[in-house]
Parts: sequence; structure tokens; C-alpha cells
Amino acid sequence: MLRAYLHEQHNIVMAGDHQLDALPANVVWMDLVEPTELDERQVEHCLGINVPTREEMQEIEVSSRLYTEDGAVFMTAAIISHADTGNPIISPITFVLAGERLITVRYTKPRAFDTFSQKLMRHNNHDSAGPLIFAGLIEAIIDRLADILESVNVDMDKLSTEIFDADPGRAAGRNFQEILRRIGKRGDFAAKSRESLVSLARIAHYFNETVDLFHLPYGRDMKNRMAAIDKDIGSLLDHTNYISGQVSFLLNASLGLINIEQNAIIKLFSVVSVVLMPPTLIASIYGMNFKGIPELDWPLGYPMALCMMAISAALPIWFFKRKRWF
Repeated sequence: MLRAYLHEQHNIVMAGDHQLDALPANVVWMDLVEPTELDERQVEHCLGINVPTREEMQEIEVSSRLYTEDGAVFMTAAIISHADTGNPIISPITFVLAGERLITVRYTKPRAFDTFSQKLMRHNNHDSAGPLIFAGLIEAIIDRLADILESVNVDMDKLSTEIFDADPGRAAGRNFQEILRRIGKRGDFAAKSRESLVSLARIAHYFNETVDLFHLPYGRDMKNRMAAIDKDIGSLLDHTNYISGQVSFLLNASLGLINIEQNAIIKLFSVVSVVLMPPTLIASIYGMNFKGIPELDWPLGYPMALCMMAISAALPIWFFKRKRWF
């Protein structure tokens, strides 16, 4: 699908279907969403560039993601999407700057794109050139990543409270299997967010290196704007490092508490076994079927055996209590 945005009287509007057959000269942003071959050929014919295929976008070499060809700058970033579903994915998105026009190629639908396009069309906008729209789109993606990291941080705080809750009633009802699953999910969010931020930092640096190719009258302002974007990315990367450390800490703490609970259960079984061993020994002795056992004919033999078993069970309990082993 091809979405084309036009600059008309200081406003950005989306082109109608009748305008997509022959793209007008005032088009400033072409957004290719899961493009067909017809969409790709139309853009290639209009701008005289080669639109990268899905396979080319997935290349991991830097030279395949950041390059200049036919006077256009191609930048591919790995962007997180589907964060609201709880199962985020990383997908490559290519940004192409051809003169005053921006082309984006994507096979996913990050929320930042819809949010930015609506904002772009809602107000009178001076960001009417491709490079300016590109900078605004990167800022929208970074804002979305910041929201995701804030949400992850809130969840990590809740998990920390749940894991270290001092209330015995609530602590006894902890489901560590679910806690470990939630920690893993938050760690996955942080890792994917970090990958997106690193990818965005690369294209920001590359854009600053190539912005002079466009001979833009606002080139210096663009460099300052991208420098500010780079600072935002750096601060978010620091935050992802903090979250990653928090994930590791809570994971280790959860595993430690699981080991403590398992050791407590094993200790309980061990104490019960030791307590029952002496009474079992006494019962085994007097349970032997030999005629020569003198206590068999003694009227007080049975009460004496019960008393011996009770005393032999009480002594280990007293000893363990004194040692504070349970």
C-alpha cells in the first residue's frame, strides 16, 4: 500500500486514490506499507531510485543498511512494534531521502508512524520537506520508545514490590513461575528497545555525515536537531542499561528465593525424618516375634514403650528448637 503526503498551502494532506496514479510534484513523503511490486515500480519511476526489497532490508551489515545511491540516502533501522500486544517484534524500516522527499518502506505498523502522520496533518506545519519530516518521524519513534521503557520500568517496580513483599500472607501466595515469566518479558522489551535505539543512533550519525549532500538552506539547523536526537537516544540507552541491570537483579533474587523455599521444604522433611527415627527403632524392637522378650509379659510394658517413643521423639524436637533449625 502506498500512502502519499502532499504539501498544500502550508498544510500536509494525504493524497487521494485518484492522485496515486501519477504522483504530483508537491509530494513530500511516500510511505510504502507492505508494498506491492506495482507500488515499488511507481515510486522508482517517480524518483529514479531502486526501492530496497524486504530481503535487502533484513541485511545486518552496516554497508547494506546505510548507503548513498543515485543521489539518495538510504538508511535502514530496526524498529520495535506490536509493543501493546505484549509480544514485541523487531522489524527493519528503510528511510530514503531523495532531495526534498522522504520515502519510508516498512512491513510492519509501529504506532509512532500513525501518531506522527496524524499530528503532521492536524496542524499548520512548516516541516514540509522530506529531511524535516524524517527528523520529526525519528523524534516520534524515540518518544514511543521512551513510553515503552517507562511502562517497563513501572512493571519492574511492581515486580520488585511483589518479590520482596514482607507480608507473610502475600509472600506465601507468590507464583514464582509467573514472576519469572514476567521478568523475562520485561527483559525482552528492554533488549528490543535497546536494539532499536542503537539502530536509530547509527542512522542519526549517518544522516549528519551526509546532510551536506542536499545543500539544504536549513542544513545547520538539521544538524543541531539531529544532535539533540542523538542526546535523547543516549539518555534512553542509559535507561535501558538500568532496566537490564534491574532485570538481572530481580531474576537472581527470584531464583534465590526459590532455592530458599525449596531448602525450607527439604529441611522440614529432614527434621520429620529424624524425629520419627527413634520411635520407629523402639517400635521395631518390641515388634519382633521372639518369646524371650521380657517386657512381653509385663503389664506396664506397653505404656513404657509408648513413653519411650514419646520421649525419643521429643528430645530431637527440643534439640532442633534450641538450635533454631526450624
